[in-house]
Amino acid sequence: MYGYCKECSRAKGEKKEMRRIIIIGYMGAGKTTVGKALSKQLNMPFYDLDWYIESRMRKTVKEIFDERGEEGFRIIEHNLLHEVAEFEDVIISCGGGVPCFYDNMEYMNQQGETVYLKATPEVLYGHLKMGKSVRPLLENKTQEEVKDFINEQLKIREPYYNKAKYILDVNLMDDYDKIRIFVTKLRDLLAL
Repeated sequence: MYGYCKECSRAKGEKKEMRRIIIIGYMGAGKTTVGKALSKQLNMPFYDLDWYIESRMRKTVKEIFDERGEEGFRIIEHNLLHEVAEFEDVIISCGGGVPCFYDNMEYMNQQGETVYLKATPEVLYGHLKMGKSVRPLLENKTQEEVKDFINEQLKIREPYYNKAKYILDVNLMDDYDKIRIFVTKLRDLLAL
């Protein structure tokens, strides 16, 4: 076939379809894990918005929270979301609060394919308990306070999360084999 690009599966001169996949959900849902695995399979760059913020600000999220409070952090987060969501052919995972502030959810839906990784409060608590680092919003809380906090936050945040174009239930994503299965489900959902 004349003019066919085998690597990119399109005719020469034909405009390449640009993709942005934006993964949202509560902390502990597996956004970074799924994003990295999907990135590897699709050979697309992956950006964790919190890591991007830390790189650009040269401070940890915790340091920014400590210095500027949550409101100051959310302003920085909003601005850098607008920066990273302009990149082409990327997978982005966002912090759990991103969809709930300013016009972020509407903006993300305009910019790409948004996917909500949905999990129960019990599953989220289990993942966070196993996590290596303490999240700023969970700092200095007892186990019961963390459980209550997750429940309350989900009630507030779920209406924003449900505005995503796609919803993937990740309650059973608890080992590496299942992560691969969920990434395949996500690829099917997104027709990739």
